[in-house]
Amino acid sequence: MNALIIQARIGSKRLKNKMLLPLAGKPMIFRIIERLKRVKKVKKLILAIPNTKEDNRIANIFKNENIIIFRGSENNLVERYYLAAKKYKIKTIIRFPGDNCLPEPKEIDRLIKFYEKFKKPFFASNLSNIMHNGYPDGIGAEIFGLNFLEDLMSKKLNKSQKEHPHTNFFDYNKNKPINEKWCKVRTFKCPKKIKRPDIKLDVNTLNEYNYMANIYKNLYHKDAKFNISKTIDFLDKNEK
Repeated sequence: MNALIIQARIGSKRLKNKMLLPLAGKPMIFRIIERLKRVKKVKKLILAIPNTKEDNRIANIFKNENIIIFRGSENNLVERYYLAAKKYKIKTIIRFPGDNCLPEPKEIDRLIKFYEKFKKPFFASNLSNIMHNGYPDGIGAEIFGLNFLEDLMSKKLNKSQKEHPHTNFFDYNKNKPINEKWCKVRTFKCPKKIKRPDIKLDVNTLNEYNYMANIYKNLYHKDAKFNISKTIDFLDKNEK
């Protein structure tokens, strides 16, 4: 079974409480989940948040929503993902960061379909422009087998490796896999129409939030299901 596991927390160091900042009248994390619910090839949707008092504010947003809430370590994301997957008997994990505000359901479905073509587990991503795939930063996801998290749980990881699970698979600075003998890394070309590796759609700073809020302000109320093509058109017309 697969599951889309979304990581989120209140205590972001660069932009505290960003999960609660409004996008078109609702908290950022609500808008993200709203879009992810439209991914068709996902069996379960799990929101993995820290087991802290302040993160109850995220959990409370989804009291009446059809989504599983898992509580775990605040800073050890490898462990949080691992325990969430173990609890719900998930063998294939689709990872999505909770600060990417414009997940594209069709592209996440494309990633899952790509992964299913192979027999053995591996790591694949269209979350960013890895291996020159041409993707905008923040619209896709990552996918990998639980077995790799089991391996990582048995290793002595440093703080960064615990906080950023994807860096255990791929060196984003050198643009190459960490250890393909352990875990093969694959991706695929971005569709030509949306091939824009210059576009960054995640939120870590106040300026990035304002940028995203402007996109939602102009597009959401016209079409709540606005896609990446409409986002690109809007940005191209308004950033000249």
